[in-house]
Amino acid sequence: MHEEQRRRATALLQSRQIDAALFASPASVTWLTGFAPPPQTGPHPFAGAPPLVWWDGERFTLLVVDGLAAAAAPFATASDGRVLTYLGYTIDAPIDGARHLRMLLESLWAEAGGVRRIRRVGVEGWALPAAVGGVLAAKIGGDWVTIDHWLHLLRMVKTDEEVAKLRANFRLTDIAHAAARRAVGVGAREIDVWLAARSAVEAAAGQRVPMGNDCVVGYRQENIGGWPLDYALRPGDSLIVDLSTILHGYWSDSCATYVAGEVSARQQAIHTIVSQALALGASLLRPGAVTGDIDRRLRQFIADAGYPVYPHHTGHGVGVTGHEAPRIVPYGQDVLAPGMVILLEPGIYFPGETGVRLEDAFLITDDGALQLTTHDKALP
Repeated sequence: MHEEQRRRATALLQSRQIDAALFASPASVTWLTGFAPPPQTGPHPFAGAPPLVWWDGERFTLLVVDGLAAAAAPFATASDGRVLTYLGYTIDAPIDGARHLRMLLESLWAEAGGVRRIRRVGVEGWALPAAVGGVLAAKIGGDWVTIDHWLHLLRMVKTDEEVAKLRANFRLTDIAHAAARRAVGVGAREIDVWLAARSAVEAAAGQRVPMGNDCVVGYRQENIGGWPLDYALRPGDSLIVDLSTILHGYWSDSCATYVAGEVSARQQAIHTIVSQALALGASLLRPGAVTGDIDRRLRQFIADAGYPVYPHHTGHGVGVTGHEAPRIVPYGQDVLAPGMVILLEPGIYFPGETGVRLEDAFLITDDGALQLTTHDKALP
């Protein structure tokens, strides 16, 4: 499970003379181990910190509160990995997950030889709670090196295992869009359409599946994005439905625009332009392409058609988070390479009236790009 990711991380850390490392970002933890906490409402209530990964120079240790032991167990079978837990909930003493986690980390520091062997410790400090990191820095010493964002570039190129997980998510968003399309109609509310999509996703997956992102009717003043609310669709109203699912710790993304009832001439016109912009972007996806160049081409296409240019990115990568490098943005200098998974999502918006956004996912191949999403984006 995720052996290639750990090999890449080890090579990077060793090349920069890091003797040990503590990964605290949820994205890093999932990317390194394949473990993602089960869906729930926020952080585990008894944990001293989010799940962590300790690398001692050879082995990766996944650290989780005891309540997540069963979910983390698969990583224990990795040849270069193990799972250690610490006490969370108890009726025998006050709940103090942070203290128990610090004790576990101190034991790992001693096990690895402490300052006798480890001089440079890499730490993802931005994601490590102060209740853990501050005390550790004082107690175990060593030369602490900030490694925030070090894994971001490694994450851009997906392994075959990651692509399989992403495909499973894109299959769910295709299902979600089919359900959303059926639910769109005069009188339906944003939340009704959203719940139809969510129900279809969870029925197909056979489990709870977290979902984002937008479900907004065109007559909202801020109609580019937002959570589904109680706004009802009137005859001729557009509805932007931008859907992500999170399954196996990986994200998808996708977008289509639907209309309740008869499509207006303006809606048809901007839908055609956005469809053409999306097709143009897809034609530009190939190894060696520069992200900023793609962004400029699509923005210029929209502007040349006489429409307002969208104020958001043209696209982005996806993986253990919903938005990853490479970003398709005006300042982008990343160069596309085989194995990257890219979302493209141009749009045209008239606040308080109507709008269109369309989004597809693509896998960069040796000679171009393969589309991964198949949801129907046509107007009625």
